[in-house]
Amino acid sequence: MLESLIGFRNGGTRGKMELGGPLTKKPKVGLALGGGAARGFAHIGILRTLLANGIVPDIVVGTSIGAVVGGSYAAGHLDTLESWARGLLPRNIFSYLDIRLSGSGLIGGSKLAAQLEASFGDIYIDELPLKFAAVSTEVNTGHEIWVTNGKLVDAVRASYALPGIFEPVLIGERWLVDGALVNPVPVSAARALGAEIVIACNVSTDVFGHGTIISATSRAELEPALADEPPPAPEKRGFGKFFSAERTVKREFFGSAGRPGISTVMVEAFNIMQDRITRSRLAGDPPDVLISPRVGKVGWFDFHRAEEIIAHGTRAAERNIESIQEAINLLSPTTNQTPGTAQPTQP
Repeated sequence: MLESLIGFRNGGTRGKMELGGPLTKKPKVGLALGGGAARGFAHIGILRTLLANGIVPDIVVGTSIGAVVGGSYAAGHLDTLESWARGLLPRNIFSYLDIRLSGSGLIGGSKLAAQLEASFGDIYIDELPLKFAAVSTEVNTGHEIWVTNGKLVDAVRASYALPGIFEPVLIGERWLVDGALVNPVPVSAARALGAEIVIACNVSTDVFGHGTIISATSRAELEPALADEPPPAPEKRGFGKFFSAERTVKREFFGSAGRPGISTVMVEAFNIMQDRITRSRLAGDPPDVLISPRVGKVGWFDFHRAEEIIAHGTRAAERNIESIQEAINLLSPTTNQTPGTAQPTQP
């Protein structure tokens, strides 16, 4: 069952008019950006390539990391997101993990929220220059929610709140979690918002058997960061058990080379579910063009591999540019009426 929090405004006119020539009405292009954690940085490369080829989305809908990238683009902050992503180092990952030993998620999410707040500030979705929606799931009902108004940062946080990992986000009277539970690649939402052509970006293909929480190479890079975590300050040594437990949780979060950690098991299960839902929904409502970057060997928390992941997105988009342009041309009817010239009436 679908519910929507509606509150968007139309974007600018995208049609092209040439004085003295035929009128060409360009179809509204919708971009559906799927979930996939670190693999979602590929959406940055996809967007860059589309824009470089004159393909400007009129509608952007994102699920999970797709909402982060899509929201950044819609708000005019894609450069900021890309710069931050390319600057991430293995040890930086831990600085964003505010581990919670109680509550409804292993990660509170306040540190990531602060990063988003610094970028989005008080931007509201209904103030964006194009139509945007972030897909989430309501915990109490299982309903699919399209957040199309309110603060952008809240909508994005709710969309990536993976159950058990991040705490749910309260919007209005609803507790919302990751939209990938119900619509991992939101083609249907893009169409509902008026897209005549939908370009879908699925970054979660070929993900099984590759250590999907974090790659072996990345695990080796992260071990020094775990070992180098400073002991608690003298005034906090009374909380020694807490800090020791937090370090233990961080180690358990990623597991070891021979044994999956708690997050690995949770994410692998989530991958299986997301893959089945994605296949089903794309079969029932296929996009006009599907872009699938080859990022299956990238782990969910391999955020420090942004440069490589973005490049995968760029190459995937380049492989599909011709198909996208053909689809746009097919749905771009040309009339013979010239601007300012009346057509003769028939007797």
